[in-house]
Amino acid sequence: MDNSFSNRVKNLIKGIPYGMVATYGQIATSAGNPRAARQVSWILHSSSRKYNLPWHRVINSQGYISLPRFEGYELQKQLLIDEGVEFDENDLIDLKKYQYRHLKQD
Repeated sequence: MDNSFSNRVKNLIKGIPYGMVATYGQIATSAGNPRAARQVSWILHSSSRKYNLPWHRVINSQGYISLPRFEGYELQKQLLIDEGVEFDENDLIDLKKYQYRHLKQD
């Protein structure tokens, strides 16, 4: 079994439940490298389609979508809305309500 950082990240992302979100840093920390939030972003970018990852459930630590407008932002927001995640008037997600706090390795 491959227990690389990349595989740990993919498994954690797969474990984020419908209607919940996790942050890049939270995933990096849970995967064993708290300083690797950017690497989590790269893994999402390069592996989401191949491994059918729920990429849209990963957001930044402030509760915002990190993708730029017209480059995936609208799709990510719509996918989250479709799962019942609410945004405030500034497009902020309430992490107290929607952040999944039980990330763990299989």
